[in-house]
Amino acid sequence: MVIVIDLRDIWVSYDNITVLEAVNLVVEDRDFLAIMGPNGGGKSTLLKVILGLIKPDRGSVKLLGGDPKRTRKYVGYVPQYISSNLEFPISVWEVVLMGRMSHKGPFKAFDEEDKKAAEQALKTVEMLEFRDRQIGELSGGQKQRVFIARSLVIHPKLLILDEPSTGIDSKRQKEFYELLNRLKSEIAILMVTHDVSAISVYVDKVACLNRKLYYHDSKEISAGDLEATYQCPVELIAHGVPHRVLKDH
Repeated sequence: MVIVIDLRDIWVSYDNITVLEAVNLVVEDRDFLAIMGPNGGGKSTLLKVILGLIKPDRGSVKLLGGDPKRTRKYVGYVPQYISSNLEFPISVWEVVLMGRMSHKGPFKAFDEEDKKAAEQALKTVEMLEFRDRQIGELSGGQKQRVFIARSLVIHPKLLILDEPSTGIDSKRQKEFYELLNRLKSEIAILMVTHDVSAISVYVDKVACLNRKLYYHDSKEISAGDLEATYQCPVELIAHGVPHRVLKDH
């Protein structure tokens, strides 16, 4: 199996405060991994380390087998939903085409290859009929589909999502996660989330992060890992089939 993320003994600190401690993580092709943990636990820092935006104090980072500064152009990234950025008068089609800019030289016009990639990406997320709509007119779930399409136009080998269900109602969340469930048959997905329902039904593996990473290469989370992550007793209650958050409920 191809390894897409390989972190070994990662340490990161800010102003002498340790943010990540001895983190080890291996993500393979077509894994669907969820990372959960409290606010301030280091999740955003971990994503920046993976993408080569932060150099760790110690440890080694490989992304798609190489230096993340060179290989991150093959990674699709969907940031957390921020409504204040969505009122700019730009169409769905233009938003998706912008995803091709990282693979083009400066000031070069989009060519037929770019347009075909954008069309295929919109078909994949079932949003092609909305191509001429202004992005701000869409629902939260539709916007997230468009952002995924923008990430897919580069034909990524890894998709990273940061709290993707924020701003999406419960009905659209189900449709959104079913889309991700289809995509995982083609690429690896790493998702930062607090959404227990998604963890219980859709993802294949779960890691808990609060400075240290608790990860056992499986979907099950031990009560000990949860207490160590959240620093207090935690119970997870989830509905759905399959229903496998904890081995014993």
